[in-house]
Amino acid sequence: MLIVLSVGGSILAKELNPDSFKGYADALKELAKEHNIVIVTGGGAAARDYINVARSTGANEVECDYLGIDITRLNAKLLISALGDAAYPEPPKDYKEAQDKLSSGKILVMGGVIPGQTTDAVAAILTEYLGAKLLVIATAVDGVYSADPRKDPKAIKYEKMTAKELVNTVMVTEMKAGSKSPVDPLAAKIIERCNIETIVMDGSNPQDVLKVIRDESKKTEDKKDVYLGTRIIN
Repeated sequence: MLIVLSVGGSILAKELNPDSFKGYADALKELAKEHNIVIVTGGGAAARDYINVARSTGANEVECDYLGIDITRLNAKLLISALGDAAYPEPPKDYKEAQDKLSSGKILVMGGVIPGQTTDAVAAILTEYLGAKLLVIATAVDGVYSADPRKDPKAIKYEKMTAKELVNTVMVTEMKAGSKSPVDPLAAKIIERCNIETIVMDGSNPQDVLKVIRDESKKTEDKKDVYLGTRIIN
């Protein structure tokens, strides 16, 4: 089964701890024994820091996007390094290249692609383009909430929701380089348009991500619950 995994920079590259990259590499190598995997890495705090400085010095949003893309690709290269021979040695720079490299049989790791698209949106587009069966968005929160749970203690977590409900929930997010959201509006619209089976979950522990994907791939009955996250249904 072909699976696309979007790993937020806020969990993968937090403080640039090598153990984080090694932990994900170990989980991904286990997963690759059973499935074909494409990973899209986010930029995290480092990308936001660079973007904020660039914006303060007069850079426009497209220039900031390009800067963020560079950081996501650096994170991709660090994960490739941790994966060793299990990974394709270079991050694909666009969707067509990712499709071409699938035949290598290696784990593909890539970052951003073009300005205006977050890495979640890249992952959603890849899922449709490559014909993947599942999109998993591993982020720093344990699912989609009615509001930011870090700011609103009354925020309600959704165990499951429709793609349309996801779009309505995240549409208030600012579409600027470095914006924070469990799923950004563009990614949500792509998920809705393409009827992509999606799980948004806490990816702090890569073994949890491994368990979720294994559980999902083995299920044959109607899916009613989700472990450690929010299921997006269509």
